[in-house]
This record gives sequence, structure tokens and C-alpha cells, in this order.
Amino acid sequence: MSDPEFGLELLTYAAEIDELDTAHDVLDRLHAVTSQRCGLNVLLAALFPFSWADWSSVEEGKTVFLHESAPKGWWEHHLELMRAYQHPGVMMAQSSLTATTWTESRRVLDPVGVDRWPYDLALKYGMRDGLLCPISGRWIVVYWSRRALSNTFTPQLKVLLFTGAYFAAVRLQRLTGPMMGRLSEQMRLTPRELAVLRLFSIGKRIKETAEFLQLGEETIRTHLKNAEAKLGVHDRAHAVAQALRLHLIP
Repeated sequence: MSDPEFGLELLTYAAEIDELDTAHDVLDRLHAVTSQRCGLNVLLAALFPFSWADWSSVEEGKTVFLHESAPKGWWEHHLELMRAYQHPGVMMAQSSLTATTWTESRRVLDPVGVDRWPYDLALKYGMRDGLLCPISGRWIVVYWSRRALSNTFTPQLKVLLFTGAYFAAVRLQRLTGPMMGRLSEQMRLTPRELAVLRLFSIGKRIKETAEFLQLGEETIRTHLKNAEAKLGVHDRAHAVAQALRLHLIP
């Protein structure tokens, strides 16, 4: 398989994708290309949770779309552990703009103890390696393989796989548009709340922020508490970090 051949297959996929009316068809068509051309299976496409403290928005068929190649029982086991422990690899993907293999994320994060659970679980279900593709800070598309992604897994191939994931996410975004709007209302920060977090992110204190925005200090504290509640966090530092991670503030 050559990169040009794979690229042509993906162009055909992109040209036909608006005719695909279900999430299953979107992922299955991508899987047909990637599994045949480079031996990578499509695992899932999912919306990032708006808050890492609240997994209520994670629901199969609404915000998580599994491909039928996913090993039986893996998702249920994964969801159980994800609700008990954070998933470091996905958290890294949410703040990243590049596709990352599971091997690369494990090397960067160097997980130990309980943080190893996503990788150990994948191995338990026969998934030795994979590729995380974060799309526009909202979606993640994941491929998986029974083999380690070796040196033959070139940067050019990674770009093509990311491109296929991007086409899939764009179509899924359109198919789930109304649902997306309802979810986003749950965590939409007001301009004042964003301004407060932005000033905190550059080191301003409550008093300085109040003076800059010409508001009372109690009003600033109220904006901060409201922002924390929407982001599902419990202190100022975590609120700023979460807003940065979600690209809500520069």
C-alpha cells in the first residue's frame, strides 16, 4: 500500500460522506478504507466530555459511537474504569492538536500504577496499539491494531489517518448538531466569567480583577463560582486549567 493510493481512497470517502446518514455508516466506511489499506481498525468516535468531573454526557449512540470492530465487552469495562479514574491518554488528546499513537502517549505520560489502566485494558482485549485523533477540541476518533505500530507507520500515513478521522468527525458533527447545542448549553460561560478566568490566567488576583473590570470583589467571586460549577471543578487553578484545556480562553 502506498500513501498516494490511500490518499485517493480517502478523497473518495470525503466525496461520498455527505450521503452517509448514520454514525454507523460514517465509521464503517472509514473502517473499510483503513483496515484494507493499512490494517488499522476504527474503534470509536466520541465527543470530549465538557467536564472531566462529570461523565453524564458520555452515552453510547449519542456522544460515543462505537464501531463494530471494537472487541466485545471492552467499552463497558472501559466506561466503568473511566468513571472511577481519569483517562490520561484522552486528557492529553483533548489538549493536543496532533494525532498520537498509544505507544507515543504512554511514552510521554509514563503512566504508573492505576494510571496504566487504559493501556492494560486494551491489551486484555487484544488491542496492542492504536491512534488517537483529536479533532477541533470537540471530537476524538480512535483507531486500533492488534500489532504494535512500528517504524513503518510513517508521519505521512499518520497525517492521512488523521484526515480520514477529520472527515468522519465533521460529518458526525452535522448528524448530531441539535444534540450538540443542548450539551453546550450546560457549560457555556458568559463573557464576564471568561474575562475573570482570563485575568486569573495571567496572574491577577481578585482585587486586581475587580478593579480592571470595574466590578465589586464579591461579583468577581460569584463569576468565579459560576464558572467553576459549569466546568465541574472546585477551585480557581483548576478552573483556569480547564478553560485553557477546552480552548475557552487564549
